[in-house]
Amino acid sequence: MSANFPPTSRYALTPTSTFVRADGTPVTYLKRRFVPAPENFALLQWHRVVQGERLDNIAAQHLGDPEQFWRLCDANRALRPDELTETVGRKLAITLPEGIPGVPHA
Repeated sequence: MSANFPPTSRYALTPTSTFVRADGTPVTYLKRRFVPAPENFALLQWHRVVQGERLDNIAAQHLGDPEQFWRLCDANRALRPDELTETVGRKLAITLPEGIPGVPHA
C-alpha cells in the first residue's frame, strides 16, 4: 500500500511498511524520514529574519507556498520550525528542493 501524499509534501517520497497485528490486521505506516544534510541543497539566496516574522510568510515570499516552510527547516537544519525565526538578524538559506542542482552565479 502506498501513502497518498501530494508531491509537495515532505512525506511524498517516504516509503511505507506494513506491520501485521497478532489478529492478522495489517497496519501500514510511514518509515522514518531522515532530515537531509544542508549540503544537499543548492542555495538560491539568503533571507535575514526581522522582528515578528513568521516562517510560513517567509516560505510564501520565497517559495510561493506557505506550506513549504518545512523546506526551510530542512535546508537550515532545524528540527523545531520556530527556532528559525527566534533570533532577529539570523540568516536563513533559501534553497532549491533537495537534489535539484543549482546554477552557480546565475
